[in-house]
Amino acid sequence: MPRITAPFSVLLLGAAWLTITSCWPTPSQTPPPVEGFNVQPERRDFSAQRLAELNVPDGFQVEAFATGLGNVRMLTQAPDGTVFATRRHEGDVLALKDENGDQKADKIQTVASGIPQLNGITLRENRLYLAPPTQVLVAEVQPNGSLASPSVFVDGLPDGGQHPNRTIAFGPDGMFYITVGSTCNECSEPNPDQATVLRTNADGTGRMIFAKGLRNTIGFDWHPTTGALWGMDHGTDWRGDNEPPEELNQIVQNGNYGWPYCFGDKQVDVYTPSKPPGVTRETYCEGTIAPALTYQAHSSPLGLVFYDSKRYPEATRFPQEFDGDAFVTFRGSWNRKEPVGYKVARVRFENGKPVRFDDFLTGFLIEGGKAHFGRPAGITIANDGSLLVADDTNGVIYRISRRAS
Repeated sequence: MPRITAPFSVLLLGAAWLTITSCWPTPSQTPPPVEGFNVQPERRDFSAQRLAELNVPDGFQVEAFATGLGNVRMLTQAPDGTVFATRRHEGDVLALKDENGDQKADKIQTVASGIPQLNGITLRENRLYLAPPTQVLVAEVQPNGSLASPSVFVDGLPDGGQHPNRTIAFGPDGMFYITVGSTCNECSEPNPDQATVLRTNADGTGRMIFAKGLRNTIGFDWHPTTGALWGMDHGTDWRGDNEPPEELNQIVQNGNYGWPYCFGDKQVDVYTPSKPPGVTRETYCEGTIAPALTYQAHSSPLGLVFYDSKRYPEATRFPQEFDGDAFVTFRGSWNRKEPVGYKVARVRFENGKPVRFDDFLTGFLIEGGKAHFGRPAGITIANDGSLLVADDTNGVIYRISRRAS
C-alpha cells in the first residue's frame, strides 16, 4: 500500500492530532504540505420532529415512506408499486408495498438473503438484478411479490477492496452496465477492470471496459433526451479540505477520466507517487476527459437519477422545469474539517448539459455540523413521479412529492 505523501495533520474524531509522513524519491518532487482530517459527525436518531426540520423547495413536501430499515442502500420500484431495496450490512433485499394508498409502506418483507455486501439493484421485464462485489445475480419476481432463487448473471468481477459497492443498470441501448470502483485511495491498479464502468450484452456475456480512470462512480444514469450517460465520481481522499472535487462526468465509450494521476480539469495529482507507464503525468492528463461540472470535495455522491416527466402522471409529477434535470444524493464527508454533503442536490441541465447544482433536500446535518440524523444513499423516482431517498444510517426511506395545492 502506498504511503501517504506528507506531512498530513489528521484530526481523529475531533480529539487528537496525528502527523503522518513519508519520503518522495528526491526533494524536488516533494509537493507542498496538506492538512487532512478525519471528522465524523455523531449520529442522532430519526424522529418525527427531525423529519419536520428537513428542508425542501417551496411546493414540495418530505415524508417518511418507511422507517427502521437498517442499512438500506439502493432502490428500484416495480410497475405494481413494490419498492425493492438492498441492504449491504444485512446482505438482503426488502420488498416494501403501500397497500392502503397512504404513501407509507405497510407491508415489508425480506425476499432475498445471504448475499454479503449487496449494493446495486435494477429491475427489467420482471427480473430483479442484484450486485454484490464480485457478481451480478438475477431472480424472477413471482406473482406474490417474492423472488425465485437467484442465479448468476455475471461472474468474476474484481474484488471489492476499498470500494466494493457495485451499481448496475440497463442502458437505452439494451446493454448492461456495471460500475467497479478502485481497490485503493490512489494506486496503479494491476487489474484493468478496476476503476471503470463495464458493459455486457443484455444476457450478461461479452464483458468489456466501457470507460476507465473513474475512482468510484456509484451513481449513474442516462439523460432522457440526449441519451448521454452521466455519472458522479468520488475524488481522492487526503488531499486537503477542498481538493480534489467530486466530478460529474459525461461517460463515453473508451473515455479515460484520469484517476489516479489527474483530477478536475486535467490537473496532475502531485500527491500520487506512481507514474503512468511510458509518459509523464502531464502528458497523460492531457489525454484524459475533464468533468463537465464539479462539486465540493468529500461530499461523497452515491445515487444519481434523471427526471423524465413524460413517464409520470400529470397530477403528481414534478413541474415541467424539472424535466431533464438530475438528482444526486451526497452521503456526506468524513475527510474534511467542516462536514459537507448529507443532502440531495438537483443538477440543472440546459440543452443537455449540466450548468449547476442546487440544494433540494437538506437539514440532516445538525448541531453546527457536529451531528447528523441521516446519510442519503440510494435514490429512485417512484411510479407517481415522487422521489424516494434511502438513508443507510438510520434506516429511513424518504418520499419527496409535490405539495397538494
